[in-house]
Amino acid sequence: MAYSKLGRTSSQRKALLRDLATDLIINERIQTTEQKAKELRPVVEKLITLGKRGDLHARRQVASFVRREAAGQNAEGKAQDAIQKLFADVAPRFAERQGGYTRIMKMGPRRGDGAEIVIIELV
Repeated sequence: MAYSKLGRTSSQRKALLRDLATDLIINERIQTTEQKAKELRPVVEKLITLGKRGDLHARRQVASFVRREAAGQNAEGKAQDAIQKLFADVAPRFAERQGGYTRIMKMGPRRGDGAEIVIIELV
């Protein structure tokens, strides 16, 4: 099992990935370190694949991982959370795509500690 521990315990790592995945679904583009982005990519791609499936079980699996955080408003002006945005907006956009839903672009080192900063976004 190859993964990076990110200097955290398992519960802290899961919480970090939940927060990053939720933020990526809501904003569709976030800035983070390269290692965090590389660990986040497979998590988000699995969530989008569940969103493409679209049945009740997939919705419950996503709801068990993604935080219930407001994602703004949809086209009709109704309030929308991250789970609703994933199933209504993000997943249909990738209906014809067989994976590779995210892109990682390097930005250069961070000023304080020199960590490699990247932007991870939905394609």
